[in-house]
Amino acid sequence: LAKPAYFDHVSIAAPSRSGTTHLTIETILQGEGWDKGWRTIKEWSGNLRNVTERSFGVPDAVNSGQVGYGVVIDFFAFSAQGAGFPVKFVYPTVTTIVPANVGIVANPPNKATAEAFVEYLLSPAGQEVLLDKGIRRLPVRPETYAKAPADYPNPFKDPSLGGKVTFDSGLSSARTAVVDTLYDQLVTFQLDSLKAATKAIHAAEAALAKKDNAAGRAALQEARDLVAKMPVTAEQAASPEIRAAFTGGKEKSARQAELEQQWAASAKAAYAAAEAKANEAAKLAR
Repeated sequence: LAKPAYFDHVSIAAPSRSGTTHLTIETILQGEGWDKGWRTIKEWSGNLRNVTERSFGVPDAVNSGQVGYGVVIDFFAFSAQGAGFPVKFVYPTVTTIVPANVGIVANPPNKATAEAFVEYLLSPAGQEVLLDKGIRRLPVRPETYAKAPADYPNPFKDPSLGGKVTFDSGLSSARTAVVDTLYDQLVTFQLDSLKAATKAIHAAEAALAKKDNAAGRAALQEARDLVAKMPVTAEQAASPEIRAAFTGGKEKSARQAELEQQWAASAKAAYAAAEAKANEAAKLAR
């Protein structure tokens, strides 16, 4: 997704507005590490056309041809295929399996019905419903996959699905608000600046491919490093001091507002410097 050819042709929902997108971002951070993970995220985020406010906006954009690529949970793509849209889905090399939960509320008015529903959902018949072309979720019963289409993903037979990340749900929960806010302040609200820097980096790469030189390569690497620069470390992001600033209420705390302003300013300055450095690299290739 970070390839120059995909510039302005990728879409994603804001992780602060989509739980599945948040888990996608968190999985990359846990799979690749904080610094490398954010570098990867920013590299392909620089190719974004937009950041949507709802998860469904991404598959809608791909299905309608507005963009060529969308970062989504798998069943969005599978159900689109079932509806006849000519789309494909590829699992990333660093991925995890996210369980869908079901439960019964305390003291339900219709406990017997609720229990019957849960039992049905987990039964062979209920699991087969997940294979419906309008649903296309991954069943939890291994034997259900025998009735799935030939190309249906099977996590019980494909070890690459969720096998490369031991997902730490405790870590994820502890820094959810911080990670979501960082993405918004570094990407969502700074998308124009990030895209300008990314476009300049792509242009410098193309220029240096035609006329390479050491000074230009050094300037280009500096531009990439500026884009990747993070205002906080992984340890700081999970620290009680920063976590306490994000209360989760309707109104932001003064400390949260202060941090958001600092992170946004840091990103804007870094992207402007990266664009300038990439332009310098391109000039050195002339």
